[in-house]
Amino acid sequence: MKAEYRAKRTRAKIHGTSERPRLTVHFSNVHITAQVIDDDKKTTLAYATTVGTKTTGTMTEKAAKIGAEIAKKAKAAKVSKVVFDRGAKLYAGRMSALAEAARKEGLEF
Repeated sequence: MKAEYRAKRTRAKIHGTSERPRLTVHFSNVHITAQVIDDDKKTTLAYATTVGTKTTGTMTEKAAKIGAEIAKKAKAAKVSKVVFDRGAKLYAGRMSALAEAARKEGLEF
């Protein structure tokens, strides 16, 4: 219940535009998914996931790989600045590993 309130509170303040699309992240027990979304046009500009790949390592290592991959795909889509949408997750551990890897690849948020 607390997670739902936290996610709604976070998303009420965040909106992706053409200049600064929204980078949203989803963690399941096994996989990680990241998307860069333009909320004005309701389109996904870049997408990276561990589903269907043979990535090994801890979830934190997988998060760092996805962070680097989504930053590269966002750059290919001519996006350099994003708004980070952490949803109901706290900015720690896997979430911060993904964000730091994306920043190292040149994504600004």
